[in-house]
Amino acid sequence: MSEKKKIIVVGPGYPYRNGQSVYLSSLCQKLSGKFNVELINFSMLYPTLLFPGKTQYDESKDRKIRFPNIRMLHSLNPISWYKTAQYINRQQPDLIAIDWWHPFLGPCFNGLIRFLSPKNRKKVLFITENVISHEANKTDNFLTRIALRHAQAFLALSESVERHLKRMFSTGIYRSALPVYGFYKAENAVQVQQVRARYGFSEKDTVLLFFGLVRKYKGLDLLLEAYKNLYKQYPELKLLVVGEFYEPEEHYRQLTQTLGINDTVVIENRYVPDEEVSPYFEIADCVVLPYKSATQSGILSMAYGFGKPVVVTNVGELGAMVEPHKTGIIAAQPEVKDLQEAIAQYIILKQQGTDFTSYIEQYLQQHDRFNQVDQLFETIVEDYARGKAGQVIP
Repeated sequence: MSEKKKIIVVGPGYPYRNGQSVYLSSLCQKLSGKFNVELINFSMLYPTLLFPGKTQYDESKDRKIRFPNIRMLHSLNPISWYKTAQYINRQQPDLIAIDWWHPFLGPCFNGLIRFLSPKNRKKVLFITENVISHEANKTDNFLTRIALRHAQAFLALSESVERHLKRMFSTGIYRSALPVYGFYKAENAVQVQQVRARYGFSEKDTVLLFFGLVRKYKGLDLLLEAYKNLYKQYPELKLLVVGEFYEPEEHYRQLTQTLGINDTVVIENRYVPDEEVSPYFEIADCVVLPYKSATQSGILSMAYGFGKPVVVTNVGELGAMVEPHKTGIIAAQPEVKDLQEAIAQYIILKQQGTDFTSYIEQYLQQHDRFNQVDQLFETIVEDYARGKAGQVIP
């Protein structure tokens, strides 16, 4: 049997709690069946002063997915960039896959790659979840370009990212997607009615769930205003908002008060550890992603993992990941009126008995790109070995 090809993945892993950590752990686990995979993690990712949340680290007692990693890359320390590059050089990998999602890391990745040997610089693949951040400016664009210019090819995780990359670079682009995060589902059955009662929800209520970090681009304000109008028509409608606020929580509390919906909206300002995720999705009827901008979303992957339909705004890749009136509803624009109409359509379909869960299962059987990612990486490694990675890939 021939020796497995060596892939070094660079990016956050456990104990970091972000979506990139979850994705990379899933990716490395998937690839490890066919490749010798090593994950190089950060010893320091974001400086405390630049991190808006309470902690960067996962405090789950039962981390649902993790992959062994080496913590050696310090985002602000050039000495660590050099040492990490020298370590990679000694490993003689067949591919170096660097996860890209934020311009802050531009100098770090630029330095790391410049310290690689000339041979290894030709083995760099950037995995791009976003090209630039949702709140980008000129500095963000500059920092993005100084890092991504080193890519021999890209792995885009959405069609919108692929289009963005094509506008910026002439380098080859491969396509994949986020996995379906089904591992959050609890092994033991959740007592749905008991959990609903804890929040003042009844068995007959239709519960909408907003889950994840609360930031401006996530559009929670749009959802609250749309919900105000819907609740008058559908009094059984309830809204559960769960996630750590990166915006002033009081602003949203005051908004619910002004809109007159504070008695029917439950807000939990907290980052949810892995072992506590399941009940929130189990008691929800539908997960709402009212985003004002996006590429793809781990929250949508989580919703599908629980077999829950979604209401999404048609931004980035969100609309492309929904089969209308089967796996969810797409709001035409990230505006209150469109979001309100989309949620109303969902309610009507629910009342008509639409089997969303079966439709989601069928959809995933046909559209789960991540399930084939190990085969895709076989192609990528072969292309790099033949010097074809820099060619434009259809």
